Amino acid sequence: MLTRAEPLARPTTVELPYAPQSASVARRLVRDALADWELGHLADDAELVVTELVSNAVKTGCLTAMQVGVAPVVNRAGQAVRISVRDGSCVLPVLIGTAHDAESGRGLALVDRVAAVWGVDLESHGKTTWADIAMERA
Repeated sequence: MLTRAEPLARPTTVELPYAPQSASVARRLVRDALADWELGHLADDAELVVTELVSNAVKTGCLTAMQVGVAPVVNRAGQAVRISVRDGSCVLPVLIGTAHDAESGRGLALVDRVAAVWGVDLESHGKTTWADIAMERA
C-alpha cells in the first residue's frame, strides 16, 4: 500500500470510444491499477465512480475518444485516488438529488457520496470531470 513516505505511483490512462461498453473497460483499468498499488480496498467505490463518469461522457454525443484516468494524488484531505474522465463537451454535469422520479442525473449523487471531493475542469475543447477517493476513511 502507498504511504506518505513513498513516491506516488504513475497515473494510468486509456482512450475509449463514446460507447456504453467503455464503462467495463474503464472499470477494469481502475481495478487493475488499484491492485497494482495495493489499494484494492478502494475498488468498489472507484468502479462506481468511473462507471458514472463514463456514462455521463457517453451521453454527451461526442464523436472523438474520451480519456479515462486513475492516479494517486495528494489533496487537502491527504492521499487519494483520482478517477477522471475527459470528454469533448463543455456542458457541465449537474448534481441532481436522489428523487425517485428523476430518470437520469442521479449518478453524480452517488459520486458525491463516495468521493472525498469531486469537480470539473473546463478546457478549451471539453472538460475533465474527476473525483478523489480517500485512501483512508475519515
